[in-house]
Amino acid sequence: MSIVTVEKLTHYYGDKLVFKDIDFRLLKSERVGLVGPNGAGKSTLLNILTGAILPDHGMIEWLPNISVGFLEQHSDLTEGISIRDYLRNAFKHLYLLEAEMLDVSRKMETCSEEELTKLLNRFAQIQELLDHHEFYFLDAKIDDIAYGLGIQALGMDTDVSTLSGGQRTKLLLANLLLKQPDILLLDEPTNYLDFAHIEWLKEYLKNYPNSFILISHDVDFMNEVVTVIYHLENFQLTRYLGNYKKFLETYELRKQQQLYAYDRQQEEILKLETYIQKNKARASTTKQAKSREKRLMKLERIEKPDITPKPRFHFKVSVRPTSKIIETKQLEVGYGTPLLPPISVTLKRGDKVAVIGHNGIGKSTMLKTIMGELDPYNGSVLFGQHVKPSYFAQEENIGSELTPLEYIWSMHEKMTQKEIRQALARAGLKKEHIFQPLKSLSGGEQTRVRLCQLMLEDSNWLVLDEPTNHLDVAAKKVLASALSQYEGTVLLVSHEPEFYQEWVTDIWNLEEWKRSIE
Repeated sequence: MSIVTVEKLTHYYGDKLVFKDIDFRLLKSERVGLVGPNGAGKSTLLNILTGAILPDHGMIEWLPNISVGFLEQHSDLTEGISIRDYLRNAFKHLYLLEAEMLDVSRKMETCSEEELTKLLNRFAQIQELLDHHEFYFLDAKIDDIAYGLGIQALGMDTDVSTLSGGQRTKLLLANLLLKQPDILLLDEPTNYLDFAHIEWLKEYLKNYPNSFILISHDVDFMNEVVTVIYHLENFQLTRYLGNYKKFLETYELRKQQQLYAYDRQQEEILKLETYIQKNKARASTTKQAKSREKRLMKLERIEKPDITPKPRFHFKVSVRPTSKIIETKQLEVGYGTPLLPPISVTLKRGDKVAVIGHNGIGKSTMLKTIMGELDPYNGSVLFGQHVKPSYFAQEENIGSELTPLEYIWSMHEKMTQKEIRQALARAGLKKEHIFQPLKSLSGGEQTRVRLCQLMLEDSNWLVLDEPTNHLDVAAKKVLASALSQYEGTVLLVSHEPEFYQEWVTDIWNLEEWKRSIE
């Protein structure tokens, strides 16, 4: 049975075609991985399924009474609500029923006998509904999921507006899982999650009783939880049975077959066109030429496979610094209170260090303090001579009306338009991306623009806070290779060991540092 049927779905962003005439049927309990290169329209498709965006053409038909849960990449949380109250909102309808039941109970104390019968019936109805939905076990269920995603450690009375990006992601995800909708639409749920919590989510989704569509660039995660792949590329959606690994094998074979068929057809077209051109004017061969012309007109043209450009990241060292990049002395970072014990470390020229630890421990805060964006809670940071850092912040907002071309040009006015376009192309952006507003680009495309800016900066030290969020698999591999070959110094925050473990020279584990003091 199809939960949702999609037919001839077509969507444009302005005059840019996102996808055309796509069809699919999502079956009950189907576990789908939605994959494709950055900018293919994956997040747009999920937004269309939720009704947040209206398609230009096509039909979406849902099975009646189907509940849909959507995990967005970005969402605001209202100040003044605690973590526990926010998670309880997943069962708001049940808490409203409880409030009604208590009100009914109060009314029964002073009502007439005639009213009492009605009130008793309503009380019994509500009690039955609450029991059916296991209302009295909700707090235990909330605690279980909060623990599994590492939220409980933040303090269940913590104001949601104070949470970091990674903590917000966990909270939004927990709220969604508590609702347990008929279909989950998950857009990069592992972004900002720690390894342990990714493992917990992996097991949860393996046992999820309903359907889900998952966007993720975490290949290992996807391989474990999906059984069907929807591949969105070149404006079309293709369905493959199996996990991501199986999809890659089939996709590569299909791509080679399509390229071979395209080349064969182009040879045939050239032969027909050459024959027509040579023989159309000759009386003796006019009939044959016209026959071939009709054949050519009726030929169903095979589209040339559009090879998505891979980025060519390369970071240069502008000037050689001294051997000491930074030295921290009893550095404490935090806001109202220190997040970490005093840190005394030295980063030397050529070091490539990964900073790891659970969300909220203080990784981003430490980077911001080192970069001077936050004042130290205590202690100091000393820079070596000729040290020139380039900083990739975790949650920088570049969702503006500026195009990538204008954005980069505003910071590099001496460059020509041709030079900037070449730089953006090296970052893996197509021509149509370069002239679109930044706010219209996907998360992965925006990340490529920011990495392009880093490639153009004069620096000798890269400070990177979760640079792989939203990047597709191919772009991650290229970025890892570029950082491996980089002749400067790297200080990296990442939740993906497979990204950094082969090229870093050291790992700063903040959890171990904290435990050693405690």
